[in-house]
Order: sequence, then structure tokens, then C-alpha cells
Amino acid sequence: MPSFDIVSKTDMAEVDNALAGITREVAQRFDFKGAKCSVERKDETITVLADDDAKLKQMHELLKVHFTRRNVDPKALDYKTVEKAAGNSVRQLVIVKQGIDKDLAKTLVKAIKDSKIKVQASIQGDELRVSGKKRDELQDTITLVRGLEVEQPLQFVNFRD
Repeated sequence: MPSFDIVSKTDMAEVDNALAGITREVAQRFDFKGAKCSVERKDETITVLADDDAKLKQMHELLKVHFTRRNVDPKALDYKTVEKAAGNSVRQLVIVKQGIDKDLAKTLVKAIKDSKIKVQASIQGDELRVSGKKRDELQDTITLVRGLEVEQPLQFVNFRD
């Protein structure tokens, strides 16, 4: 029976490359001269440190630009609340989303079932397995899921006949 998996994975090596590019750009840009702005990654958490809110907004723009350059979808970033750090500086945690959480998986399964396409969708851990009798139905399902407004990037892997 033909099937495929819907997953949400972010290449952490590309994330590291993007962060290295941001660090280089911050060191070279004139508007960051003398500023204490930095980005660091530990596991799936990126810590953004900036002097003030204006610099933090510029760091957000750098994150989006460099992630897009490295073919990493900026939707994979989950910005947490801004907190005060030492002095007048601000710190923000940014989580890199990995896997499909239960709520999103349930939403996708419901959308697939409501579409009346003759496929079965099942939640398997942090991914979704979709199977059906015909390849065309599976391709219609991929088109349907791509058209949904989802707050995180999705990939379609393991397409089997």
C-alpha cells in the first residue's frame, strides 16, 4: 500500500552555519560597533543577546535573512518572551522546532479526514504516516497539506509504492 511520512526536521548543521554568518556580520557592521550583541546555540535553543530592543529587532532580521540563505525555513523558529539581562541589555530564547507536536498532528489528521480524500493518516511519535490505495490520492493529500496555514515547516519523506 503506498504511503509517505509528514515530518518537521531542521538541519542543525545549517543552523550552526547561519549563526556563524550572523556572528561574522555583527562583528563587521558599523551599527553594531561597540555593541554587545551575540547569538549562541545549545541543543535546540538559540540565545540572542542584545543591548536594547532596537538591536534585538535587527538580530531578528539577521536570523531570518541568514536562515533563508542557508535554506532553513524561518518558521522553524519559536521566539520566547524578551527578558532583561545584566545592565540594560536584553536576552531572548529562540527554540528551533523539531518534530510535529500532538496538537499540530491532530489538526493535520482532521484536515485530511475532512477533505474526503480516501487515505488514512496516523500519528507515529513526532511524525505523521499517510497511506492510501492510489498514488494520486497521496499526491492530492500532499497538495492539501501544503495549502494549509501551518506555523512550522513540513517535509514529505519516505514516499513508497
